Amino acid sequence: MTTQLQEITEDLTLQAEQYVSKVYESVQKRNPHEPEFLQAVKEIFDSLVPVFAKHPKYIQHNILERISEPERIISFRVPWVDDQGNIQVNRGYRVQFNSNIGPYKGGIRFHPSVNASIIKFLGFEQIFKNSLTGQPIGGGKGGSDFDPKGKSDGEIMRFTQSFMTELCKYIGPDTDVPAGDIGVGAREIGYMFGQYKRIRGSFDAGVLTGKGLGYGGSLTRTEATGYGAVYFVEEMLKEKGLSFNKSTVVVSGSGNVSIYAIEKAYQLGATVVACSDSNGYIYDPNGINLETVKRIKEVERKRISEYVKEHPSAQYTEGCEKIWSIPCDIALPCATQNEIDHLSAQMLVENGVKAIGEGANMPSTLEAIEVFLNNDVLFGPAKAANAGGVAVSALEMSQNSMRLSWTFEEVDEKLHKIMEDIYRNSMQAAEEYGHPGNLLVGANIAGFIKVADAMIVQGLI
Repeated sequence: MTTQLQEITEDLTLQAEQYVSKVYESVQKRNPHEPEFLQAVKEIFDSLVPVFAKHPKYIQHNILERISEPERIISFRVPWVDDQGNIQVNRGYRVQFNSNIGPYKGGIRFHPSVNASIIKFLGFEQIFKNSLTGQPIGGGKGGSDFDPKGKSDGEIMRFTQSFMTELCKYIGPDTDVPAGDIGVGAREIGYMFGQYKRIRGSFDAGVLTGKGLGYGGSLTRTEATGYGAVYFVEEMLKEKGLSFNKSTVVVSGSGNVSIYAIEKAYQLGATVVACSDSNGYIYDPNGINLETVKRIKEVERKRISEYVKEHPSAQYTEGCEKIWSIPCDIALPCATQNEIDHLSAQMLVENGVKAIGEGANMPSTLEAIEVFLNNDVLFGPAKAANAGGVAVSALEMSQNSMRLSWTFEEVDEKLHKIMEDIYRNSMQAAEEYGHPGNLLVGANIAGFIKVADAMIVQGLI
């Protein structure tokens, strides 16, 4: 009987592997020049083989091919006038990937690297990340190849107004609710909200999240992604009898996510010795002075190299990749995709890193992840560890719908509970499907099943 059962299990696993391979080949053919999107797809697909082996219904409904094709891709021209009176043109995007568990939800990114592949990878990841939060929100993402660096407030306002003039046709509180991302903060959200309100002629507070507190924003939203990443890593560490207290931490980036990951790490007793921006990184063995970083990046909007002018104990290094050569107990990559490659992962392991918490979207390559898992490094994947921002965005949507405002403590408590639940659900899914302790597999499976079940009961849409 045992042999027969084993043969059946092996046969189902083989069928699942063949199905996953077949669909991935199809996705490759449809998207041959989109490496970031294909990387995100492969990482998730590889995790789902045990799900299809255990539940063939997902194969019968061809969920994998359906979920990897966006419901809608919108690309549009964004003309705007610079301060010299010259007409400039950028390209805008919105990918509405999956709406089976709620309206599309995902940030808007302004960065020169933005293209269809980047937006599709982010939107695809967002499906599962949003599912993990337990909130009724689907997956979407948007952005433009516009670079806000070096632009005046007037130029940014004119660009964002032009961007929203087109985007407003496709979004709404119950349809698609964008938020901020790289290059899009409170200033840009404010300009976009104002333009949406002007065109629509109504105050739909729930159409954007990350808004200012004076017009429907939520307390704790600014801190949410950074705090959430630390809360998730905190749960990973507890499992092994470890903590942030007296740990050395390296955080990449110096934007919103990084700053508040640093803040929460300090609150939990850690020493953060390095952070970066797109030009280079600073290393301060005495511990990064967070107030200085906040002033430089949030108020003065200058480069992180300015830090060493005020803190002679610190060193500044051009280029970002060597930040991972700094010995640390905990690494929090919070900058951008694929910032940790195979060699960087090896350096971290050789220097004794105990835990990785991905605060950015897909900051580790597939090869880097393999290095971490093979060396028993605690690994918090982005779609789980990075989910705090969108979780609080969903809480902001709830407050807007009820016309209420919760206190900082109330929202922070809800965020902490959501991150604990994401960790617990990911661990349980990993255990149930034969990969105990593997949070990458567990998060992918836990996020997938909820959306896949909704797709089945809603039929072909």
